Amino acid sequence: MDTLPSLPFDNSYARLPERFYARLSPTPVAAPRLVKLNRALALQLGLDPEVLSSPEGVAMLAGNKVAPGSEPIALAYAGHQFGNFVPQLGDGRAILLGEVVDRDGLRRDIQLKGSGPTPFSRSGDGRAAVGPVLREYIVSEAMAALGIPTTRSLAAVTTGEPIWRDGELPGAVLTRVASSHVRVGTFQFFAARRDTEALRLLADHVIARHYPHARDSAEPYRVLFESVIGRQAALVARWLLVGFIHGVMNTDNCSIAGETIDYGPCAFMDAYNPETVFSSIDQQGRYAYAHQPSIAHWNLARFGETLLPLLADDSDKALAIANETLGTFRDRYVAALTGGLRQKLGLSTEEEGDAALAQDLLNAMTEGQADFTLTFRRLGDAAADPAADAEVRRLFANKPEAFEAWLPRWRERLVREPQDGPTRRAAMHLVNPIYIPRNHRVELVLSAAAEREDYAPFEELLAVLAKPYEERPGLEAYAEPAPADGGVYRTFCGT
Repeated sequence: MDTLPSLPFDNSYARLPERFYARLSPTPVAAPRLVKLNRALALQLGLDPEVLSSPEGVAMLAGNKVAPGSEPIALAYAGHQFGNFVPQLGDGRAILLGEVVDRDGLRRDIQLKGSGPTPFSRSGDGRAAVGPVLREYIVSEAMAALGIPTTRSLAAVTTGEPIWRDGELPGAVLTRVASSHVRVGTFQFFAARRDTEALRLLADHVIARHYPHARDSAEPYRVLFESVIGRQAALVARWLLVGFIHGVMNTDNCSIAGETIDYGPCAFMDAYNPETVFSSIDQQGRYAYAHQPSIAHWNLARFGETLLPLLADDSDKALAIANETLGTFRDRYVAALTGGLRQKLGLSTEEEGDAALAQDLLNAMTEGQADFTLTFRRLGDAAADPAADAEVRRLFANKPEAFEAWLPRWRERLVREPQDGPTRRAAMHLVNPIYIPRNHRVELVLSAAAEREDYAPFEELLAVLAKPYEERPGLEAYAEPAPADGGVYRTFCGT
């Protein structure tokens, strides 16, 4: 095969006006090598894995060739970064190759990340190191397996070229798939320029692509705002229910489609603590685990501000509409979180004290420094057999009496539930994973790849995380938290 066959691109964003993006091709690399192709995702996208894994396909995934039908663009956007507004950010190291319609009829972006400088690079080299590329591959695919809306990873390719950060690192390119790459920051880019025409075009594009039910409404832009609020409220609740910390919830990392996007200094908690922060750049704890709902609300307020010219001609009326709509976030988030916690505790009916019961367990977990994932997983076993209480109790080594005080209340609540023990355990195990991307495991994988070009640990971890709810013999070590003497874990931004 000498040339890459045309891929089924249908590029709607590239048909928007030129001020929405910059047209350019990826920067070629010296010696591309395919590390991983997500064959199942390729098939879902209607792409041929054999073509993508051929030398010509790898050349495309590295940015060395542009497939027929592709219209490479770097998207323009702005954003609040740690609360400070930057009027122009944009894709500084990513290029959108185009869009395909998958086997379910859904439109999906295909983007190269780490594909070289763009007009938005702000003096950066536009490249990515193999560590952040593999981290995003691992965590995004783990999130997909957990059932949480997310961008996906189609391929990881090493470049054969070094990049320089604190030292020399091997370079890599990630092929990312998303429902779209429109962000709150995309709307902010045009709002900052008072470009109401572009805001309307962008909003109409988002409605057509993600929220077609809004088209026939008398107030389509209000319905758009309501819909984005609903998806973000549900998404952040899902993060908290698995102990996930995004790490950098800037408005340019907030997807209008309601997907988890831009996995930089992200991580999962081991011991439960609501103030947990992993990001090395989050010195004030702005994006701590428990702060994520309030930050999502703040980001959505910024989104609402951009929509004001579209909500009503009268500015006071527009502001009233935006505030009323934004006011629905808390109830939506609380309902999603409380419903999820009920499931995690094995409760299929609703009672007034359920939220307090769940919160008191979380408080006990904080006092006892109990592992978040294992506590809920082992509670599933205890729901079927009280003899398994001891396994849960062991997780509260720092203060077991906190768990002992809570346990009878849970038992008393379960008496009023209709299921038998085995049925309840099975239901709990469907929502309480046994395997998550444990931070120390991820770091072992990244070190093996960056230091020894050994990708076997990467493949093994991906295989474990592909079935997060299915406990399998021989994988016990993957369920265990980091050793107590491992020190404070810190993650770093992938740029």
